[in-house]
Amino acid sequence: MSDMNRRDVLKVFGVAPIAGALEWSAPGVERAKRFVAELHEEEPAADAAPYAPKFFNAHEWRTVLVLSDIIIPKDERSGSATDAKAPEFIDFMLMDKETSEASRVSMRGGLAWLDSEMRKRFDKNFIDASDADRRTVLNLIAYPKKVNPEFRRGAQWFDRFRANVGSAFFSSAMGWKDLQYMGNVFNPGWNGCPKAATDKLGVSYEEFDASLAKSRRAQGL
Repeated sequence: MSDMNRRDVLKVFGVAPIAGALEWSAPGVERAKRFVAELHEEEPAADAAPYAPKFFNAHEWRTVLVLSDIIIPKDERSGSATDAKAPEFIDFMLMDKETSEASRVSMRGGLAWLDSEMRKRFDKNFIDASDADRRTVLNLIAYPKKVNPEFRRGAQWFDRFRANVGSAFFSSAMGWKDLQYMGNVFNPGWNGCPKAATDKLGVSYEEFDASLAKSRRAQGL
């Protein structure tokens, strides 16, 4: 699909229901989460081959890796999208039995459109362009509410792709740690919601206690 011309890409965008594309089933997401968790648990051998995508071709895969790390780069808090194996998650989902063909067509079409737009402006594919040139094109589609009409389809696709990368990242152990999510853990030192938060919400424990007492009296308790 990397050699698709601009007209071919627009045809793909025309037949694929972009607004509903890249929507995945809950069971499929759970399968992908287990798959990625197993990848993290494996001890990589010194001569181990890199992950071989099942859906993406080699060119698409390189593009997805670069694009994912632009969306979620490594910082002082956690690793990047590729560190969390978000691309592997997406690749798994696109091959999942419950993923629609429209989602697969949309993904390929969007990646091909990205290359087409890069070649139009800079005479290079996305992965061969400079970081500055990549961001020039991405800025055209990164803000759906402000996008020019000619880039509306590209913006819809990128919005979905970005959401998929975020979903994949925050479904991983790295993502949970980034959020400092503790899960359902007993906290003996919890003293309730801070007053600043209850004031902002316009509620108070006094009102709750009074309402609870009134309810108990009404029930004869």
